[in-house]
Amino acid sequence: MDKFVIPDHISAKEIKLLRGALGMTQKEFAEFAHVSKRTVERWEYSDEEITGPITVLAEILIKNLDLPDKLRIPERKYKFRLWYMYHEFVCTIIDVDEMERKIAIHNYISNPIYRAFGVNTEPTFEDYEEFIKSRCFPETRDKLKLELKKLDIPFYDPIMIIEKTMGRMADDDFWIRIER
Repeated sequence: MDKFVIPDHISAKEIKLLRGALGMTQKEFAEFAHVSKRTVERWEYSDEEITGPITVLAEILIKNLDLPDKLRIPERKYKFRLWYMYHEFVCTIIDVDEMERKIAIHNYISNPIYRAFGVNTEPTFEDYEEFIKSRCFPETRDKLKLELKKLDIPFYDPIMIIEKTMGRMADDDFWIRIER
């Protein structure tokens, strides 16, 4: 059985030091750790050793103090936003201005296989259009009109198709959530 360099407990002082190093209030740290503010208060004033998943999270955070910034959802650059997902994991957020033909992306995963645009970290609008089309059945599909009718879509439009199918493809665990 593998062993890991992760303590089995953490002290109140260490929780306070970690939160301070992250520059977070108790409320912000609670939101990040998905616990209540009251739980963070209890941890920070405890005379006992604190155990559980917080010890693993603290160990990861102390070694990666920039992790909360890497996981932060950026402000929208453009009004149209797509979340490219693998199961329930956010891989890439894509902000789009279709009128100006501009996009901005934020990758949340280091492995290019899981990113919307692979190794391309500065995709063009044309790359975006190609990506969107890749998440739909092809425009040349046999009996296209029947497929569109099943989806109640009047004509071939990749975004309309993605809104109906969530960009899911056969034997594929990636999908897209759209925000307007």
